Amino acid sequence: MLAKVQYGGVQKYIKVPQRNENCDYLQFLHEVTEKFSLQASGLSTDELVLTDEAGTEVDADIFDELVKSGVLNFKVISGRCPVADLDIQIVADELSSSVLPDPSASPASSVSSDSTVILTSTRKRDLNELDRDEASQMVESVLRSNAKGEEIFKEYAKTKSLSDAVRRCMVNILVADMIQSHGRIPPTSVRTSYALGIVTLFPYLQDPYSKNGYEHYYDPVANTGYLAWRLKTVQRNTNDGFHRSSRPNFKDSPTAQRESLLTGEQLFGEECREALSVIRHSTDNCVIKEKMRATFEYRQKVVHDKDAASSILDVFPRFLDIPGLIEQDFSLMFGNEVSGRFLAKWSSYFKNKVITECQNLPSNLYVEELLTAFDPLTENKSGWDGGMSAILLLLHLLPPTSRGQKKMAKMSSAQAANHLLRFVKEGASITTFLEKVDQRQPFLLCIGQEKKTIQRFFIIVDQKAIPCKAQTSVAAFDELFKAHFVFSLSYDEALCSFYTFIQTTVYNIDVGNAKETPRVKELRARLLRER
Repeated sequence: MLAKVQYGGVQKYIKVPQRNENCDYLQFLHEVTEKFSLQASGLSTDELVLTDEAGTEVDADIFDELVKSGVLNFKVISGRCPVADLDIQIVADELSSSVLPDPSASPASSVSSDSTVILTSTRKRDLNELDRDEASQMVESVLRSNAKGEEIFKEYAKTKSLSDAVRRCMVNILVADMIQSHGRIPPTSVRTSYALGIVTLFPYLQDPYSKNGYEHYYDPVANTGYLAWRLKTVQRNTNDGFHRSSRPNFKDSPTAQRESLLTGEQLFGEECREALSVIRHSTDNCVIKEKMRATFEYRQKVVHDKDAASSILDVFPRFLDIPGLIEQDFSLMFGNEVSGRFLAKWSSYFKNKVITECQNLPSNLYVEELLTAFDPLTENKSGWDGGMSAILLLLHLLPPTSRGQKKMAKMSSAQAANHLLRFVKEGASITTFLEKVDQRQPFLLCIGQEKKTIQRFFIIVDQKAIPCKAQTSVAAFDELFKAHFVFSLSYDEALCSFYTFIQTTVYNIDVGNAKETPRVKELRARLLRER
């Protein structure tokens, strides 16, 4: 990659040094000072600062990303005074581009060799030339396609303003779309267009005292405003990930985005909004399941949007009264064969292996209580049925452990079981129970006269009860596991090893990609070994 550098009316090409396939910022500045003998003028590399065309300082750790993302124009200044005559244009390798030079550029700056074509940025259009209608329609489309969008429109229609919380929500939605569409470092023109779209769509949000009315959302001169600040936050929070790409890329299932196995038509835009209305008001379960299938990809977009994910059960409330919708979505993600693996393999293979493994453990009161479910000579008065007891025995084999730098308080497998499921006697108020729930991750609520005879199962998510289609404890746990993927919810920290074993070893999801502890791998080796 080359840089075209002009200084004092003289133009020279300088090759951008590479180190580990990244553009070397400091070595590049050193090459500039050497090529133009700037040290003779009393300027050292340490005194030079690189900025973009808006005047925003470019740090060494961001230089490579800017170049690769298409930011082609830079300025060099010194700490003491601007180096006014020093202009830099990054150009592609030979024959790698056919972009024509800016016709308004000076003759000197438009000269190029036969083998190298200079890449110049398109001149920023004057703000008055920006298509206000196009910008407004873009912002409106982005907001209306988001589950939180209607709240923004409703508040503005009611108050002709936006509260701080709603404004932050709007900015987060727009910046997320901006990054998805234009990359981690969107061009200045794109940021300006979003800001213009906001005040055009919501005219009462314009600042009458600023030049263009939208500088509080984005000021292209100072690179400030709500959009700019949010972008910097996102860039700062994701910076480590970009610079550590050489590390293994483990999928953090079940929160990873995946391609579905859908073959039918999916609905978006106005058709999707009509389908959401049908889902909400229809009394025909077949119609509801059909519309849920047709809006699957939209639903996945919502659950993977951290600003909208918490409202998923408000947007799709039929999860709360129609059993089987979790099963349907999971099958659309992985197919029926994967969806049926736990029920097919647990009772026929893994259950007895787990029981045998626990029978060989040192004496433990909690384990002995669970094992009574399988002893025909011992009366199981207060314990769980055999299906759930075996699942809890697996949890005992994969107890909670501290992970990484964040230390977790020591917890027994019996305490961890409380993160997996709860028991409530038949007749107790579910509403009262939900009001007291403080657990963030999903768990199974079992309702019955005794633990071994459960009449109803619910999956608790966001203090809401989703009824299970399952009639048995094993099938109910199957639905609980699938809910993590359907709603893009991470595993409870205390249950991470336990769930990861279920995911990779029983369902065979992300085998070889999911991050597993040595304990998970060791137990799998033992249970799968034929004796």
